[in-house]
Amino acid sequence: MKFIFGLGNIGSEYDQTRHNIGFMALDAFAQANNAKFSPSKQFATTAKINIAGEPVMLVKPTTYMNDSGKAVRAILDYYQGDIADILVLVDDMDMSLGKLRFRAKGSAGGHNGLKSIIAHTSSQSFLRLKFGLGHPDHEQRVVINYVLGHFSKVETQVVDDMLDRSTQAISDWIAGAATTELSNKYNG
Repeated sequence: MKFIFGLGNIGSEYDQTRHNIGFMALDAFAQANNAKFSPSKQFATTAKINIAGEPVMLVKPTTYMNDSGKAVRAILDYYQGDIADILVLVDDMDMSLGKLRFRAKGSAGGHNGLKSIIAHTSSQSFLRLKFGLGHPDHEQRVVINYVLGHFSKVETQVVDDMLDRSTQAISDWIAGAATTELSNKYNG
């Protein structure tokens, strides 16, 4: 089974915010595949689908962004999953808005959701699909307001295109495309 974790914060006040692009991407993929989410006892809402005979679990942690690793660990333990079979959908302020990037391993890069996953799995070796948000002023207050803010109308057009491309990228990953192939095709 493959597992796709979309990172974000729960609650209507966070819907469609920059920091919830992982949830937005997973929702777009779920919609394209007629998947319906339901509550899980593993600190998440989940949807299980089959694509070309491959079972795939879509997971939105309900722990809030900074404790996403708790849900990742619980899901992997419950389904006896392997860290090699996960894809994490995550925002990245150090990339330009609209850019996608696959990354096979690495540090959290200051992202608290990734820090939590690394801490709960004791591994930095898991595939991420990063979504570029762009970066505001480096002042901490400005950064927090930016990631928890909503996309402008102009940005929404770019985001919609990025979500369309991510749906195809996720499908290619499920179909077995190698990380280098995914990187060559989608990394901007």
